[in-house]
Amino acid sequence: MRVTQDVSTARWRKSSYSGNQQGDACVEVCDDFPGSIPVRDSKITTSPILILNKTAWQPFINGVKNGTL
Repeated sequence: MRVTQDVSTARWRKSSYSGNQQGDACVEVCDDFPGSIPVRDSKITTSPILILNKTAWQPFINGVKNGTL
């Protein structure tokens, strides 16, 4: 079953995993959704939002860090 969450009122923050330099991969996350982590590109705020469950978060971060995602 696929569930769609309404993230229109999400309060985004820059992830601590994002780089600090201009042009770095900038990821924003939202903490307002228990059990899931909405993620978006902070440079393109109208881009699609990826919603990860808690168990997928660390593998996602690892993939971003090592360049496989």
